[in-house]
Amino acid sequence: MTPQEFFDWSLHASFIMVMVAVALGFIRLIKGPSLADRVVALDLMTVLIVAFCGLYALLSEVQAFLDVAIVLALIGFLATVAFARFIERKIIRAQDTKLAQSLMDEPPAEEPKP
Repeated sequence: MTPQEFFDWSLHASFIMVMVAVALGFIRLIKGPSLADRVVALDLMTVLIVAFCGLYALLSEVQAFLDVAIVLALIGFLATVAFARFIERKIIRAQDTKLAQSLMDEPPAEEPKP
């Protein structure tokens, strides 16, 4: 087997592995069970799509796909940060709601008599 044949074979095997990983990530995105699992699955799929762009750049020998991969990586990072802040705010809101509810459930303090 020549080095070029081995390179072509490994490139095609990598495409198959990336596509299987994207399918598994999509299943995790659908199944969940929590929002955090879905965010991690979405981040995984973004990284795998960046890998796909890199592999396609090697296969087609077109450098523009590397630029696409860089832009997708930046967008994926920003989306992950935005989702993390969304989850954090949701947790803080839930804690504030529980605190407000517990304050409403307490009987009012007796007013001092003069």
